[in-house]
Amino acid sequence: MTEPADTPPIDHAFTGDRRGPAQDPTYAGALSFMRRRYSKDVSGCDLVIWGVPFDLAVSNRPGTRFGPQALRRASAIFDGDAQYPSRIDPFERLSAVDYGDCLLPRGDLQGCARAIEHEAAGILASGAHLVTLGGDHFITLPLLRAHVALHGRLALVQFDAHQDTWDDGVGAISHGSFVLEAVREGLIDTERSIQIGLRTVAPRDCGIEVLDAYGAHELGVAGTVARIRERVGAGPAYLTFDIDALDPAFAPGTGTPVAGGLSSAQALGMVWGVRDLDFRGMDIVEVSPPYDHADATAIAGSAIVQHYIQGLALRKAA
Repeated sequence: MTEPADTPPIDHAFTGDRRGPAQDPTYAGALSFMRRRYSKDVSGCDLVIWGVPFDLAVSNRPGTRFGPQALRRASAIFDGDAQYPSRIDPFERLSAVDYGDCLLPRGDLQGCARAIEHEAAGILASGAHLVTLGGDHFITLPLLRAHVALHGRLALVQFDAHQDTWDDGVGAISHGSFVLEAVREGLIDTERSIQIGLRTVAPRDCGIEVLDAYGAHELGVAGTVARIRERVGAGPAYLTFDIDALDPAFAPGTGTPVAGGLSSAQALGMVWGVRDLDFRGMDIVEVSPPYDHADATAIAGSAIVQHYIQGLALRKAA
């Protein structure tokens, strides 16, 4: 009887290195983000991806606690190949792990905020770049606190249907007021910040430039990219992408969908167009799988993160 030829093991999330491609079948294996190895050891990492499964701050439909799982599942299609549009394997240049998820103290909302900030700060202290899979949009506030403690005040580049500047009271746990809270705390450099894709009206803009959805459609991808670049400039920035920036036709699986948004192609082109800005971190939020269809929302969200990671790899090589 002929012995089977040696074949590489699947489950790259457990067996693989921090660098290089995975060879798992798309339909099988452990579902880390883009098949990165699961590890709590972040020493020497260029990139750490983790999940914050939180949805206790939503004002409409819940379900984003399942967002990290769905984004990991949708990302499996990217493993093992050169990536579009960079045509490189970003993990040949980036040492990366999937850190797993943040453990949140159930029933203690302020404790959840502290847990997110504390664990993010620990990861950032290693020198790694942090990409966060949400979770509702409240999580960006403790994430900004952790990033700003290390990097100083940051420009905010926010893709969203909503401004998130409602006043729910100082210290509120709300996904609709995190921007106002961040401005109050001095985390955001408002003169260099911009919100893209808005199609709702909030009571204040906090000095942040607004490019609403109609404006972005009129400018197109190239014009929107130019507007973002002009606003942010060369200084450090943070990217937060609320999946409801996309039209519900492309992202039905979200808590507060609003018609008239960006297409997935437009959004990806915009994220790709600003890939060389000095981003110090990013998150993708508001993916709510219970309202998704055929993983469309999770696929779009994972592609946005994949484009961002490609940009990191190109910046590291520059």
